[in-house]
Amino acid sequence: MLKSPIGVTIAMAVALSGCSLAPGPALDASRMNDDLSRPTDTAVYDVKLITPQLVYQLKESDEADAHARENGIQPGVPEKQTDYHVGFNDVLGITVWRHPELTLGGGGQSTTTDSSALQGMGVLGSAQTSQSAFATNGAGDLDAQGQRVAADGTIFFPSLGRVRVEGMSTVEISKSLYNKLKDRLKDPQIDVRVIQYRSQHVQVTGDIKSPGQLPLIGTPTRVVDAISRAGGANPDADLQRVLVSRGGRVTTIDVTRILNRGDMRQNIVLQAGDIVNVPDHTQNRVFVMGEVSKPQTLYMNQGQMSLADALTTAGSIDVNGANPRQIIVIRHPDPPLTQAANAQGALEEGFKKASYKPSMNKPEIFRLDMTQVDAIMLATEFDMKPLDVVYVGTAPAARFNRLLAQILPSAESFYLLWSVARN
Repeated sequence: MLKSPIGVTIAMAVALSGCSLAPGPALDASRMNDDLSRPTDTAVYDVKLITPQLVYQLKESDEADAHARENGIQPGVPEKQTDYHVGFNDVLGITVWRHPELTLGGGGQSTTTDSSALQGMGVLGSAQTSQSAFATNGAGDLDAQGQRVAADGTIFFPSLGRVRVEGMSTVEISKSLYNKLKDRLKDPQIDVRVIQYRSQHVQVTGDIKSPGQLPLIGTPTRVVDAISRAGGANPDADLQRVLVSRGGRVTTIDVTRILNRGDMRQNIVLQAGDIVNVPDHTQNRVFVMGEVSKPQTLYMNQGQMSLADALTTAGSIDVNGANPRQIIVIRHPDPPLTQAANAQGALEEGFKKASYKPSMNKPEIFRLDMTQVDAIMLATEFDMKPLDVVYVGTAPAARFNRLLAQILPSAESFYLLWSVARN
């Protein structure tokens, strides 16, 4: 029996020393010069209570941002619609009516070959063959479906040799061939069509079903057209921030605004060499932590998520520990485009990145009081932004209970030692 004060003291010391031998992770801080009692920062931030007025102001600011972004976008729409201009590697189908021997890739004709006309032009000799005159093309000039435009911008045409077509429309090519053939053929009727568009392309990359190179065809191709022709976006694509790169300049396009609101000003016409990148929703994350049932990272659905969505997906607040008056939303500072001197300049890098200078790194803090019936409704109207943090505070009673849960095991141990010492 330990009846002397010395014995009790020794027993308590042994019990306390056991903490250093207890299982579980523990970090030895003896080699770190760190004062845990020192405040991290002394900055004080204002907290904005989520009210109907605040929700209205935030939505008005979002609309102003969207309009500023649209005003900064260069639509790239030509002043007037023009025909497609042929370029290197395009494949042309040329039809000379009543002269199928001069036709390749332009479709069959029911008329017979005018051999005498060809002999008079010097294309065919006296020994006529069934081979088309186009077969005299040089290596690489003949495509199985028609006439390929060579690197020098020309095609081969029987009796005419190399004919320049680069930069011309099909109508202009038809007129040019007509002028060259009208003295050799009686009233030649010539039709020129582009069978394969190969000279002008755009790249469609990112989180889409069939990324790759898309040819620009005769009709204008817009952003939504390119994404659709690439198979459409995957379910986790971020259509709010589709990036269009053109000549070293990057523009952010909100495709959801085009699809959901019919805002065609952002559905710009693509040009040859453009790169359309559809990112995934990695940047569209929202973090929910604190006194919730399932703290987790949430991904916004097409850039849309309300505070109510975030809380519900995380299993709502913990009824045993949450403070319903302390639903905090912490948002990284990001000045609206309407306050920027050059709205388009802020989009040069695609995603508008926040400044990490200490003077600019002051978060916005919003608070929702879920004990008020109108505040619960406002949670469905408060729009989340990418990388927002939702933190649910702890109720004072829950903090007290957790403190007791930490103290009671030690108190019971000391009481047990004291009882042993007395007896």
